[in-house]
Amino acid sequence: MLTREEDIDAHALRRQGWTISAIARHLGRDRKTIRAYLDGDRVAGVRKPAGEDLFEPFVDYVRERLKEDPHLWAVTLFDEVTGLGYDRSYPTFTRQVRVRSLRPHCEPCRPASTPQ
Repeated sequence: MLTREEDIDAHALRRQGWTISAIARHLGRDRKTIRAYLDGDRVAGVRKPAGEDLFEPFVDYVRERLKEDPHLWAVTLFDEVTGLGYDRSYPTFTRQVRVRSLRPHCEPCRPASTPQ
């Protein structure tokens, strides 16, 4: 992935008549990468998705189960979702629950903050 600055440099060098190979060497990138940005096939700063989201079919189920019981152990929920066809690892499962903020907020479980 090119940064916005590299993309600007690549376009400026191309307007100056540089070849794609020369731009790639100058920026330390692959020729195919430079060509994709110059042709408009890729956009600077936007990462291409790695593939389909394998957790998406289970989001509603996990959200509902955690709404029913916010203290449900992740390993128990992982076992349930695995039975429904989820085929990724436990760390991947817990990461998905965390980054999607699927576990509802529970005020009594909130860690006490230390006064400064």
